[in-house]
Amino acid sequence: MQTPLLSYYGDDLTGSTDVMEALASQGVDTALFLKIPDASLLDRFSHCGAFGLAGTSRSQTPGWMDDNLAPAFSWLKSLGAAITHYKVCSTFDSSPQLGSIGKAIEIGRDIFGAAPVPLVVGAPQIRRYTAFGNLFAAYRGETYRIDRHPVMSRHPVTPMSEADVRLHLAPQTALRCGLVDLAALKAADVDAASDRALAAGSDIVLFDVADEDSQAVVGRQLWRLKAPSGQFICGSSGVEYALVREWQRLGLLCAAPAFSAAARVDQIAVVSGSVSPTTERQIRHAVDNGFEGIALDAVDFAAADATAALETAVARGLQGLASGRSVIFYTALGPAADRGAALSLEDGSRHRLGERLGVLLQQLVTRAGLRRAVIAGGDTSSHALGKLSVEALTLRLPLPQSPGSPLCTAHSRDPAVDGLEISLKGGQIGHDDYFSMIRDGRAA
Repeated sequence: MQTPLLSYYGDDLTGSTDVMEALASQGVDTALFLKIPDASLLDRFSHCGAFGLAGTSRSQTPGWMDDNLAPAFSWLKSLGAAITHYKVCSTFDSSPQLGSIGKAIEIGRDIFGAAPVPLVVGAPQIRRYTAFGNLFAAYRGETYRIDRHPVMSRHPVTPMSEADVRLHLAPQTALRCGLVDLAALKAADVDAASDRALAAGSDIVLFDVADEDSQAVVGRQLWRLKAPSGQFICGSSGVEYALVREWQRLGLLCAAPAFSAAARVDQIAVVSGSVSPTTERQIRHAVDNGFEGIALDAVDFAAADATAALETAVARGLQGLASGRSVIFYTALGPAADRGAALSLEDGSRHRLGERLGVLLQQLVTRAGLRRAVIAGGDTSSHALGKLSVEALTLRLPLPQSPGSPLCTAHSRDPAVDGLEISLKGGQIGHDDYFSMIRDGRAA
């Protein structure tokens, strides 16, 4: 196996495919595993220049992270990649109790050493920007400071009430966070400014990224500052977008590959656990364009014993598919229908909800012979895909109009699942016609 340029852990599944798209679409063959692979599975992808491990840490507690991130990071370190990336959501939503980015960085430093950890959150390709430490994100054509964002400021689990990344991170860790801001990145002595920031006693150093020029400078800094024994970095897929710019400048990459079109299929199945208004519009558009929409009661479907609810859902889905229509199951139709408070009354119910949606999709795929499917919702995707016996994902087709939610190819020992084309869509991602676009095979 060749020494990879990069290895990464994604804190949820949609974020993990976001990284895979950023790399593979620019010529870095990438394999994304659902759990630490055995030697034979890893060998199937020995040609790859990057390897990912899709996790669920975005929706987990610090105690869970202690038990699960250390072995994951140790395996990633064993690959010998020049850079290992802990990938977080580009909206940086997290808290000391759930999805703690600070805790993950602490564990990474335990594994990779106590050197300062570069942090990159801005990613102009997906309309995320950092300026003087503050995070901004676009929504429906306008760009908002993250604490004033119409959706993320009201996130049902981890609302963003602080735009300064350093201040948001502070309650999650005692580690000190410094900054290389836009002014420093534009200065003639940017190398010296970066060196000073890393030597000033900070444990984490945030690099601003607000446009393509600052992104290119940050990519050069990340590659220049990497440690000989491997560098641990935290951030969004902005890490990969920055690094790819530098690798291209250095001639380390081949030309970007040409992807064959994905033909229209007659039917797909979609399961959604998202409460985002973006997903709500997409569900309504799908129903208006030939999909059968089937609402699920989130609390009933996540109950400890939901056998009857699952059997009913499978029967309804198979009936809809038999009629020739695509089907879309949803546990909420926008934030007004969020059952999060009720789900929180019983431990593990949120995870069970995602897993049950995965079982539902697995039944529809295998029993109806489907070859394309979608899971909507970042946390949902992480828990659902594990129920489809998928071992690895590779990039089937990047979707430039919806970056971060590509069409993937599933690799499985189950012949009914192997080769399945599947998209994992984050709640905020995509235009209103996203589900129809996936069914129709439109890439633009």
